[in-house]
Amino acid sequence: MGAVVVLGLAVTAAAVLLTFAAVAVFLKIVLRLVLLPLLLIKWIVMAAVMLVVGPILLVIGLAAVFALSIPLLPFVALAALVWLLVRASRRPAVA
Repeated sequence: MGAVVVLGLAVTAAAVLLTFAAVAVFLKIVLRLVLLPLLLIKWIVMAAVMLVVGPILLVIGLAAVFALSIPLLPFVALAALVWLLVRASRRPAVA
């Protein structure tokens, strides 16, 4: 008799869990269908914003690279001088 009660409780628990899972899947699908147009609108708006902001960021980035590379110009000149000296010799610099 006890086995029948336990089996009945197990079947009831399985039915309740299956119902909860089905409702959750249904709500997930409905929520995604409702939010998908908003996601597409977000992508369109972000693309339009990046068409305006992108070139501005490019100019700012190039200015920053130029400003940060100015202090390195003496090292570039030194490297060019060493390269000219090494290139001018007929024998290899490293044997």
